[in-house]
Amino acid sequence: MARGEGQRHPIGIYLWVWFLLFVLSVGSYLVDILQFEGYLRWSLITVFMLLKAGLIIAVFMHMAWERLAIICVVLVPPGVLVFLMLLMALEGHHVLASRLTWLAQ
Repeated sequence: MARGEGQRHPIGIYLWVWFLLFVLSVGSYLVDILQFEGYLRWSLITVFMLLKAGLIIAVFMHMAWERLAIICVVLVPPGVLVFLMLLMALEGHHVLASRLTWLAQ
């Protein structure tokens, strides 16, 4: 019986990632339980979400063991989109501030 040529990773890696995902989920629930408000709340929720997504992509989608070219193909386009969204948000804030200043006169 021939063995497959795929990689095998120790189960400890997966158990460790499951534990980290559990801890990060507890952290995101604590944000609600402790009733954080405003930018702190949304910043913490976003950080926990991105950390969990990064762990899932790296380990369960096997990106940590892929070639750099595949990683760039998968991760660079969403990164560029997020960067462009931040630029649009900054421009929108600037336009709103300019309009409020101009119309207040």
